[in-house]
This record gives sequence, C-alpha cells and structure tokens, in this order.
Amino acid sequence: MAWEELKYSKEEINYAGKILTNNNSSTEEESKALEVLDKWRAIHGYPMHIFQMTLKKKSLDVDPNAVVSQRLKRVPAIRYKLNRIYSGNKPSVKLYQMQDIGGCRAIVANATVARKLYENYIKGDLKHKLIRKKDYITEPKPQDGYRSFHLVYEYRSDKGKKEFNGLLTEIQIRSRLEHLWATAVETTGFFTRQAIKSNEAGPQWIEFFKLISSAFAMMENCPAVPNTPKNEKELYSEIRNKEKELKFIDKMKSWSNAIEFIDKKIKPKIKKNVKFFLLELDILGKRISISSYTEKEEQKAINDYAVLEKRHSDSTDYDIVLVGADNTADLKKAYPSYFLDTAEFLSCLNKIINKHLPK
Repeated sequence: MAWEELKYSKEEINYAGKILTNNNSSTEEESKALEVLDKWRAIHGYPMHIFQMTLKKKSLDVDPNAVVSQRLKRVPAIRYKLNRIYSGNKPSVKLYQMQDIGGCRAIVANATVARKLYENYIKGDLKHKLIRKKDYITEPKPQDGYRSFHLVYEYRSDKGKKEFNGLLTEIQIRSRLEHLWATAVETTGFFTRQAIKSNEAGPQWIEFFKLISSAFAMMENCPAVPNTPKNEKELYSEIRNKEKELKFIDKMKSWSNAIEFIDKKIKPKIKKNVKFFLLELDILGKRISISSYTEKEEQKAINDYAVLEKRHSDSTDYDIVLVGADNTADLKKAYPSYFLDTAEFLSCLNKIINKHLPK
C-alpha cells in the first residue's frame, strides 16, 4: 500500500506545533498548521504498523489470549499536550520530538506475564533503537496511580523504508487489571469533562482512582501507589467511602446506558478482512458511529480520521479515535471506554466494596 511520506522539515513541523498553541494565531495560520500536523501524524502509520506486528508476535508467545492494537494520537490530545508543554518557560519537547503520536498496546493476563513480555521485547533482536523505557509497575505514578510498562523506539532501517528512519513509536504493555483501571479513568474523564489522565481533575476523583490502582496492585502482588494505605482492610474502606461520596457506580451505569449497544449497529456493516476502525462517540446524540477499513485502506482511514476531527473540533461532546485491531471483539477489549463496556471494572470494584464490610 502507499504510505504517507514526509513533506515538511523539522522546523516547519515544530513551527506548526507552536502555532497550534498560540491563541492569537490567524485562521489561515491555524489551518496551515493543522495540515502540517495531519501529514506529520499520518507518516507515523508505517513504523507503528511494523512495531505492532512485532509486538503481536511476542505477545502471543507469552499469552495466547493477548490483545494487541495500535492507534494514532488524536489531534485534540496532541494539541492539549503541546499546550501543557508550551505553558512552561522553556518547552522541553516540541511537536517533532513527541514520542507517542504513533502507539501500540498489548494487554495480557496479569502483571507477571506483562513483565515477561516487557523483558522479552527489550532483549529481542530489534534493529530499532530503544529511546526510553519505564516500569510503572514497580514504581506507579504517585500523582495519579497509573501502572503499566512503557517503551519508546526509534524506527531504523538500512534498506527499504529508510524515509521513516528516526520516527518514534510508543509501546504500552498492560495487565488486564491495569487496562480496566486506565479505561475507567478515560471514560470518567470524558463524561465528567475532567483531565484525570493528566492529573488535572478534582482531587476526589484523582484520589479515588489512586486507591483503586493500589487495590489492583495488591491483587497482582505488585507495589502499591505511594501514600495509599498498605493494609487491605483500610484501603478497601477508603475506596468504599470515596465511592459513596462520588456515587461512582451509579454514574458509570448511567453513562453505559446512555449509548446504544454497539453490536446491534455495527455487526451487519463490518467488511471482511477488516483491520481498522474509526470511532465517533456522540454523547448528546447517545450513539457511537463506526466505519471499518481493510488493511489496504489504512491511508484512507487516516485521511477520514483527520476530516472528522476537523468537523468536530469545536465540540466537547464528540470523541474521535482511529484504532487498529484484528476484529470487533479485540477492538472492544482494547478500547472498552469507547463502547462504555465497564461491566468488568464495576465487577472488580463491587468485590472491593463488599469485602471487609463493617458488621
């Protein structure tokens, strides 16, 4: 297939990023900057595809039920990250250096398997350059409780697709529990309009998810989040009180009921050999729209993605995402927040709340 090629210099890409963070930019400047961003994001498709194939092979070697997916970072998420970077006096990272525009994710059975995959991937005979590795399982993020393994690779090839050399792809490796937690955070953030993922939400929400992250860590015999109770009974009691205060379970159920069940809408329309899904979550209209693409249609999917994002750029009631997965079942497992498939997370939470109940 024909992959997008780089048409702009490093300076042009970074300038576009700066324009997108400047509230005084003209409409013409912003339009041009978005065009540059679309092209810059699109060229990450090929290296992301290569890393995804390797990740899938290595994941299935350690867990035959592993779920592997890929995604290009959404324009609103890129702009939000750029705004946070440029809000400082000296931007440490510019658009050209952003490490997670293209991303792959593996979800495996538990933390032990996740660590094995993480170590196997690093030890592999990859010709690409490992730029960064982070073990958030041994050291959960103290600000929000996030737990996962992260790897960032620089694509390198001495033959064939040399034009993609230097592009970065982020790889995330999560256990099932870690993934349930992360997607619950994402769903809650979307519906409450709070950036919980960026530690920019009400303290009660951040503390609630930190406590749950510690509970999940205990279940997997992993280190707890700093500054949370180490005693299970005390930890579960705090989670119970926070849930009662936030009415989280009732809210999550209402969010789930707000969206029509996806299988009734999309199964009859899915093409054979589908590889990519373009999701459009409309909270006011209470529906999810989905378009599917074969592997040969990946570039069309990326182009359609850009069009939809522009169409809804001024609305906070839409969320657009392009993901790659082998089938709809894997898609729902990898991105449950977009289908509001929260039953498994709520089941785990209910077990926590109902354990050690006061007599």
